[in-house]
Amino acid sequence: MGYSEVLQKVEDSLTKIRPFLHADGGDVKVVEFTPDYILKLEFIGACKDCSMNRMTFKAGIEENIKRDVPEVTRVEAIGV
Repeated sequence: MGYSEVLQKVEDSLTKIRPFLHADGGDVKVVEFTPDYILKLEFIGACKDCSMNRMTFKAGIEENIKRDVPEVTRVEAIGV
């Protein structure tokens, strides 16, 4: 599977999570997806300053991406 197909799988995985983030007035965006499949994400909106964003990242976003897109070697949150 090529780089662009893996990135599409990442976006598909994030699509499943976004309704929960949107319900709280926030979202997450892909900041960088490196050639060695390291994914860097950033919370935006209300999620950026939420005291629970670290837990949301670990238990929600990172876990889902690792399950849905095993090609991703690491998921990092920028500014958390």
